[in-house]
Amino acid sequence: MANFEAYQEYQRIDDYEEDSPPGEEDLLVHVPEGLKGLFKIFLNHVVHIYHFHQKNGFACMMFSEFFELAQLLFVVTFTTFLVNCVEYDVLFANRAVNHTGPIQNPLDRNKVTLPDAILPTQECTARIQENSWIIFLLIMAAIFWIYRLIKVICNFLNYWEIRQFYIKALKIRMDELCNYTWQEVQDRLISLQREQQMCIHKKELTELDIYHRILRFKNYMVAMINKSLLPVHLQLPLLGNVVFLTQGLKYNFELILFWGPGSLFQNKWNLHPKYKRSGNRLELAQQLSRVILLMGLANLLLCPFILVWQVLYAFFSYTEVIRREPGSLGARRWSLYGRLYLRHFNELDHELHGRLGRGYKPTSKYMNSFTSPLLTVIAKNIAFFSGSVLAVLIVLTVYDEDVLTVQHILTAITVLGVTITIARSFIPDEHMAWCPEQLLQCVLAHIHYMPDHWRGNANKSETRDEVAQLFQYKAVFILEELLSPIVTPFILIFLLRNKSLEIIDFFRNFTVEVVGVGDICSFAQMDIRRHGNPTWLSEGQTEASVYQQAENGKTELSLMHFTIKNPRWQPPQESSVFISHLKEKVHHDAQAGPSTQLLLSEAPLCTSLQSNESGTGADNLLASVLAHPVITASGLQGRDHRLIPPSTAASAAASVLASLSTSQLAHTSRGRSHGLLPSSVHPETTMYHSERTVIDRYFPILHFIYFYSELIYNKTIPNKIQMLVEKKVFGFFPSMSNSDSRVRSNALQSEFASAEMSLHAIYMHEVISCS
Repeated sequence: MANFEAYQEYQRIDDYEEDSPPGEEDLLVHVPEGLKGLFKIFLNHVVHIYHFHQKNGFACMMFSEFFELAQLLFVVTFTTFLVNCVEYDVLFANRAVNHTGPIQNPLDRNKVTLPDAILPTQECTARIQENSWIIFLLIMAAIFWIYRLIKVICNFLNYWEIRQFYIKALKIRMDELCNYTWQEVQDRLISLQREQQMCIHKKELTELDIYHRILRFKNYMVAMINKSLLPVHLQLPLLGNVVFLTQGLKYNFELILFWGPGSLFQNKWNLHPKYKRSGNRLELAQQLSRVILLMGLANLLLCPFILVWQVLYAFFSYTEVIRREPGSLGARRWSLYGRLYLRHFNELDHELHGRLGRGYKPTSKYMNSFTSPLLTVIAKNIAFFSGSVLAVLIVLTVYDEDVLTVQHILTAITVLGVTITIARSFIPDEHMAWCPEQLLQCVLAHIHYMPDHWRGNANKSETRDEVAQLFQYKAVFILEELLSPIVTPFILIFLLRNKSLEIIDFFRNFTVEVVGVGDICSFAQMDIRRHGNPTWLSEGQTEASVYQQAENGKTELSLMHFTIKNPRWQPPQESSVFISHLKEKVHHDAQAGPSTQLLLSEAPLCTSLQSNESGTGADNLLASVLAHPVITASGLQGRDHRLIPPSTAASAAASVLASLSTSQLAHTSRGRSHGLLPSSVHPETTMYHSERTVIDRYFPILHFIYFYSELIYNKTIPNKIQMLVEKKVFGFFPSMSNSDSRVRSNALQSEFASAEMSLHAIYMHEVISCS
């Protein structure tokens, strides 16, 4: 592996075939006899331990597995019944035949019942037996269902073992699992390693080790998207640059690269040794190309079956929702590509979902701020004419319900309702304020990544189209999933195969072996020296070439995010130097920034401009920073404009961050001295983050928030503010139970940690844009 000698903290370890990190075959020698099996669960199933927590325990996971089997059985059975056992001429009253009684006169137009349209069991069975195509599909479905059943049984055994691990090793009962955050579970895992030495290769198990085990393959996917290695950008006639990444295509990528037959990994932990050597790269590329070709042909062969399943599943899943809420197709969701593009290295699923969830509203507002005047006029008139006809039909049905028996009258009412709903979705809110730059800045605060050419071009349709690639319509998502069985084989055969040599080089150059963990993507180490980008404040600290650099500041932002989310983690020396350098720059830029109190006094205006209906402290803190540049740029004034010096979002963010850091110097000796902000956790704390330490860390933020709350009522007496903080904050937790106090404490910590990261993302983007 190229330049592997530079990783002095890593050691070459032999290759093993068993389903555990190399060298851990004897690692249970220090474990008490009764807990050996439980600790082996930790070593081999950390991913499952995480999913067990996120999916709320054994009962929820097993019921989900059971209902997935039931859904598959229902779709196959119900579809077969509809195709072979229903007489549609009778159902549609084209022919009056009663299968449940004597045959009636064809001219008899009595009301048709459902049993009349259902064929007898013998005739239905005969129809199925006569159709060889139906029998073949049923056999295929039965084989797949049996495979899924066996997998569910195996999962049942695994989930039961993990349940025992939680109860006996982590001392967490199932009825209390939902009250524990993953950070608390992770703290218990680390404490368990410290006490029992489960992994004999490391005395201390770090948070990064656990993240590596959980996110081994996902970090590779994030890195390949970041380096534009996977062929997800398609140039299509008339449509231009289109991003296409579906669940089926992603599944094929992972099958080829990580865990399928002929994949690059020989097990869950190790890249095959031959891919670590540079001598036979061309031969390996040809071999990988053949694997991709075979996978593409297999997808092409299975395309009809997968397509039928996709159509049926989409029909049963979305038809009722579309009938009830037609506007749901116009709702947006984060695309699969967006989730990989915006994901930090070493960011767990729940952290990503929470971050993108907070960014949903501002991103929706930004996308909805783009309207076409011509389309608006057309939509208003379509809504008027459709609404007029619908109103007449409704009045007629109210006057005489027999109108409903008129042929196609219900169909007309339904179509008109859907048309009106779709037309109204193109009519903008008349009270909406046009401030795309401000909205895009709010989006950046949560998604953390934004190409440089977006800045200053937020009002252009090109920028909106690129945001739409990350934040797509639900209708587009459904359409892409339906087209996936057709498009995926061609992407594999004609595009991915051409990337074979680049993929081989990528895995050889960017894979490192970590003792006790196995092979991981080197980008996931967040090593500023090896993968830093000089543009992102790491100039002079990184030795990375252009090929080795992560794009868009992925290494720097990921390091900041992981450090903030895991305050007790000790970064390596190079990363510590970068964090210290960033901290010094924040303090320097804060001197030219406004005071935090003045920033918070402007938050109401920002909230008004954004129409953001959030009232949390963290949101108000971000609003105060985001408001200031808008006020100074637009000529609007704060509460006391004479006290507000000209500044930017960078200086505003630096002012808040520096205030936090300065007020916490007294706690530095109890926390990590190298971090962006002093730690909120005492070193001796092993299992829980005390609610008092949360208050200690975030006291300045809370103080400013309550200052802001008083300010809007024109009550700014310092003594009153101090009394309010002591009453509402320090007197808040004693009145609660321990469980409620811990939950509220964790919620506060999570909210303000997210706000802290958002401020750093804004600050860094502003700094590099000005450099």
